[in-house]
Amino acid sequence: MTCNIDGIRSGGGHRPGLQHFSIDHEGGTVSVSRGGRGRTVVLCPGLYSTQAGLHVLIELLRRDHDVVAFDLRGHGLSTPAARYSFADFLGDLAAVVAAVRLSDPAPVLAGYSLGADLAAHYASVHPGGVGGLVLVDGANPIPEPFLSAADMPEFRAMWENSAAPDRDDTRDAADRVSLTAQQILDLNQELDMIRTRTLLGRYRDIDAPISMIMSASMAGGGAGERTRWRNRNWREGIERLSRARPDITTHWLDADHGLAFTHAPEIARIVADHIGRLPGPGH
Repeated sequence: MTCNIDGIRSGGGHRPGLQHFSIDHEGGTVSVSRGGRGRTVVLCPGLYSTQAGLHVLIELLRRDHDVVAFDLRGHGLSTPAARYSFADFLGDLAAVVAAVRLSDPAPVLAGYSLGADLAAHYASVHPGGVGGLVLVDGANPIPEPFLSAADMPEFRAMWENSAAPDRDDTRDAADRVSLTAQQILDLNQELDMIRTRTLLGRYRDIDAPISMIMSASMAGGGAGERTRWRNRNWREGIERLSRARPDITTHWLDADHGLAFTHAPEIARIVADHIGRLPGPGH
């Protein structure tokens, strides 16, 4: 993976008291905000989530930490791109970490959903470059893919209903997503393969302390057979990880996959506790 960072441009029209800028990256721009004091935390959002959508969690984290938040390509105020693959999104994260000129000690990476997978992969190829990892309901080496052929009509209908870039959208531009339903489906299938086939090996290469924050009902609390199976598959993935890396701390929250929005105070407290246990000057 290579990152071509051509420069940083200041921006305006955002919340006061924060630094806002965009990074020129691979022909587009990545929107970044930075604020707070203390140990640097780079927060990587997930697929279909933005800085605007995660603002409650971000502001809670900024009470005690220097938080760098950003929008992935095609999300929020970052520009759309020609490609949307796992490697492309990983390049966005790497560009942000490189551009903000982080000081010693190394930053903590916190990621939600797809963002957790990106943070784990980044840490696995940058030994010594990450001070700690807090992975929120993602980066889970599940034993079986979530999306089977039988699931595709259900998921296609779900994403076609919510992912329509050309429709008249009343949401603020900072919370819009440009990806099509097909692009989202393709990314979910790619992520399934990464999680089931290669992710566990990545953990063996990570030298930073890791805390997981996982939802007890990732697929929701419904009684349907596939819902129960998805929740069981999610828990079995963490059990698989715990056997390979018993040093990892896991926190289970009574929530579904929307926990970054519904349980922001609990997540912020766990992040603070994780950082408080890290070696070196913290906060």
